[in-house]
Amino acid sequence: MSTIKIWIDPITRIEGHLALYAEVDANTRRVGKAHTSVMMFRGFEVFLRGRPPEDAIAITSRTCGVCGAAHANASTRACDIASGFTPYPMGSVLRNLAYAMTDYTYDHPLILNMLEGPDYSEAIVSKLTPSVWKIAQETPAKYSDIHGYRTIADIMRDLNPITGRIWQLTVKYQRIAREAGVLIYGRHSHPATLIPGGIATDITNLPSLLQEYYARLSVLTAWVKFVWAIWQELYEFYRDHVSTPDGQSYALTQGKTHDPYVLLAGGFGDDPEVYSNAADEAKGDWRELYAKLDEIYNARAEKPGLAVGGELYSKSVIELNLGYMEFADSSFYEDWVKANVAPPYGWLDKDPLGNPLAFGTELYKYHMWNRTTMPKPGAINFADKYTWAAEARLMLRDKRIAPIETGPISQLALDTLHATKFDLGGQVWWESNGSVLKVHLPGGTVADDLPPGTAQELTIEWRLPKYSTTFERLLARAVHLAVVNVVAWANLLYGLELVNQGRVQTSRPWSYGKWPSFSYSFGWHQVPRGNCMHWLVQQNGRIVNYQYEAPTTPNVSPRNNRCTDPWKNQCAGPFEMSVINSVVTEEVPPDQWTGLDLVRAIRSFDPCLACAVHFEAKGEGGRVYTTIEKVIWNACAL
Repeated sequence: MSTIKIWIDPITRIEGHLALYAEVDANTRRVGKAHTSVMMFRGFEVFLRGRPPEDAIAITSRTCGVCGAAHANASTRACDIASGFTPYPMGSVLRNLAYAMTDYTYDHPLILNMLEGPDYSEAIVSKLTPSVWKIAQETPAKYSDIHGYRTIADIMRDLNPITGRIWQLTVKYQRIAREAGVLIYGRHSHPATLIPGGIATDITNLPSLLQEYYARLSVLTAWVKFVWAIWQELYEFYRDHVSTPDGQSYALTQGKTHDPYVLLAGGFGDDPEVYSNAADEAKGDWRELYAKLDEIYNARAEKPGLAVGGELYSKSVIELNLGYMEFADSSFYEDWVKANVAPPYGWLDKDPLGNPLAFGTELYKYHMWNRTTMPKPGAINFADKYTWAAEARLMLRDKRIAPIETGPISQLALDTLHATKFDLGGQVWWESNGSVLKVHLPGGTVADDLPPGTAQELTIEWRLPKYSTTFERLLARAVHLAVVNVVAWANLLYGLELVNQGRVQTSRPWSYGKWPSFSYSFGWHQVPRGNCMHWLVQQNGRIVNYQYEAPTTPNVSPRNNRCTDPWKNQCAGPFEMSVINSVVTEEVPPDQWTGLDLVRAIRSFDPCLACAVHFEAKGEGGRVYTTIEKVIWNACAL
């Protein structure tokens, strides 16, 4: 048996540089081993200590130049609870409207069409999988009335980078989306207006602001239909017409993560009235406000919780937070528990309501409120420590420990499993029966460079998948784009009604320095990459501990031995599992493989930048050795 060792370093992501090491059996084409390594340390948690809590909103935003608003929003929610204040209804409306545009409507099409799309373009498919290209040329498109393409090959041709029409349209419409959000944020990617208990947007000309937003949302709704139709088309093509070498459906099996999957979502779109009323009912008591978190999160337009293998395990964020932990077995950090380094306030063993962290087990010191960031650099050693990404794990109420996956597919799964509907303002925007999610996009939306079919009303159906696979994740992103679009419509119409009622105040009367003597909280905010999570502990208006995770953290999490059955032998993050469960489909000799399928699997979780990487496939003895110095010129990196 010959083994090909593949080393891709770096795969550029929003968190920095990501490296992939994999071993592939040249005969079976299956991956035997896979490790991902993040070689970047930021240390925001270290230099946040001692600062006013509200500073965390602006500082954590600087984590990334693309998803700054993701961290700013999660931090804002953590500050809301720890301060005891929430926005008035118009404040939540503006928060929801801004984020729906600057990140979701901007980011999802960019990821699909410009960063992941080239992997399914004519340039790639015709070169590395010519038989698939031939079938694509012969397969008529089903949704031509919406996207305007005659065959699957026509879509692939327009996914070619730079020259392709889909690529070019994405550049145009992402600008429009960002414009809509900046009307509220003032700037992006680092919002200037988010504050605890509200938003500092200038509302002097609020009706005009909402009108400007409407003009862009209407055009973008036509764009959303166009993007969904393209990816629904590609999904069905790879589901029904493309197989892996062992005869399995490409879309249904390639890049599968855990079995059963563990999908975590925080929800998006605070309910304007519920979030505002919670602060009134709590009367400024942060603990009383914390006690209402499940009510607050479950009232969101998109729903929170945990799905395990197609079942709704929990919809309580209070419960899920109890078991959320990070370990440092395989990552470049000192184990703060073994070193007995407690946070300044000592070890917290309960949440603000008295619930025991880690469900009363000795692992409570690994909870995020107790974490101390202690970097310990070292050389990559796959038998020991090999990445700067910590091991995010979730303890369930029955004491089982599971790996975590998050992303658009996790949010759609939770929306679906809640078996409810979103009807802000009396109109049903999306609904689910527990297995099928229906999204109702409005008609009358016209864009002069898109087919006439994008102007019609459209109902999109999404069925809960059995597994999270490469193509299921891609399709979920396209469907989620539609869900966020209707959330924006609902909030816009509700905002206009608030204007008619004269209820335009946005923020609670909060000012610098008004913090309880001691409080701690968390803020979860679903974003394009998954669930963005922040944990805040403050004392006398100063941060004494701050920990946060980008959605990539659990997804890129390295392997350790903390998981229990049924995940005991799958105790690695979704990135690594998706590579292990990938089969090489390239129709070239093994010594010419580029790793296309492995890169497809990882990119489906949401890359931020196109790859320009060094790539090696090497081995000893009789094993294959190939070096491709600049994969930017090779198909898998376009």
